[in-house]
Amino acid sequence: MKFPQPIPVLVLAQRFHAQLIGDAALVATGINEIHKVEPGDIAFSDAPKYFQKTLDSAATVILLNAAAACPPGKAILVVENPFEAYDTLIREHRPFEPSTNPVSHRAQIHPTAIIEPGAIIAANVSIGAHSYIQANAYIGEYTIIGEQVQIGPNSTIGSDAFYFKKHPGGAFQKWRSGGRVIIEDRVDIGAGCTINKGVSGDTVIGAGSKLDCQIHIGHGVVIGKNCLMAAQVGIGGKTVIEDNVVLYGQVGVIQAVRIGQGAIVLAGSGVSKSLEGGKTYFGSPAEEMRVKYREIAALRQLPDLLKKWPE
Repeated sequence: MKFPQPIPVLVLAQRFHAQLIGDAALVATGINEIHKVEPGDIAFSDAPKYFQKTLDSAATVILLNAAAACPPGKAILVVENPFEAYDTLIREHRPFEPSTNPVSHRAQIHPTAIIEPGAIIAANVSIGAHSYIQANAYIGEYTIIGEQVQIGPNSTIGSDAFYFKKHPGGAFQKWRSGGRVIIEDRVDIGAGCTINKGVSGDTVIGAGSKLDCQIHIGHGVVIGKNCLMAAQVGIGGKTVIEDNVVLYGQVGVIQAVRIGQGAIVLAGSGVSKSLEGGKTYFGSPAEEMRVKYREIAALRQLPDLLKKWPE
């Protein structure tokens, strides 16, 4: 998420009563979780074992709850509760705004776009030329929809990220989702799909990709161009799907993995690790199809082999 205006690190230090370590002349231009950070962004860590990973990231300003050695060109703000400071900034720049009208007056909708009855278009949504939003679809705040996009009935685009901060004792605190969903040109999304916005980065559906009905895309997922996904596919947050990938029905993909360009995953498979592109996969956990089929054939012979084994 980018700020409307850069925020000087000195202003942030004063705001959160923070100890400032490092370059006091820096400014923050955005805020992001660790896997999405870019130069200029704020990131945070409240666990010492992750301090170095955060400091080594692209983030320019790092919120920590203890002092640490600051790399050149960065600034550390030491605060009592880094999560609270981080979440406060998200909430200030993405304040909660419930819909009061079916189509917000602050949505930008091209005159050629079709919005069917019952659809809800939230504030700061952009919908491009010749796009078609069918009945009872929900398009959440800050969603960007390109040209010639079709979204099926009862689909939800831009629902909150499933992301919670766990506190001692087991309680969970909800993060304010400051990210967006970006749907590029010529994307088709079927009925009853759910696409979560990012925590502070973007969930992206690449140009020309086609999604069947009842598909779930988690927060911060990036799907490439011309991908094809059949019904009941589920993709965990922060996963990257490269161009021209095909996921057949009921494929499940865990969070934070990458599926390479041109890969095909056959129906009912479970993806538990990153997969190389240009290959066909099957099974749970998914493996290259030929390898998996040989394993299945070998297992079928196992009862006969055991009968021949001496007692």
